[in-house]
Amino acid sequence: MTTIYDFSAKTIDGAEQALDAYRGKTLLIVNVASKCGFTPQYAGLEALYREFKDRGLAVLGFPCDQFGHQEPGDEAEIRNFCSLNYDVTFPMFAKIDVNGADAHPLYRYLKHEAKGLLGSESIKWNFTKFLVDKDGKVVTRYAPTDTPESIGKDLAAML
Repeated sequence: MTTIYDFSAKTIDGAEQALDAYRGKTLLIVNVASKCGFTPQYAGLEALYREFKDRGLAVLGFPCDQFGHQEPGDEAEIRNFCSLNYDVTFPMFAKIDVNGADAHPLYRYLKHEAKGLLGSESIKWNFTKFLVDKDGKVVTRYAPTDTPESIGKDLAAML
């Protein structure tokens, strides 16, 4: 049976990272973008990470440029933007596709395990979030409009 731990992805610094490194943690996996109306959610995601990381939460950010060309930069530009504007300290990964033929295998899995509105598997926009439990099971998908603050209560119950 496939779990989240069977995947790996390149970090924003270019190193291959096995998601098995996050075994036993609750994960909030988010496709992010620097020039989106939801970009201020970086602040809320960072606040959740800081509040709950010692209780086993990891927020994983996956930049994506598939929605309105809202993540045009390269990894260095993305890393600098996140650091300077939102003091992001949670793990960030290299830019990926979340939809289509070139969708990252992790996102193919996430979308299959937690379908969206009306059973759709496609990601509709930036800042779609997936909550994964400590056993690597995808629990739910949150829409871009679901703020990190509103997700906090679900996280607290799982930690």
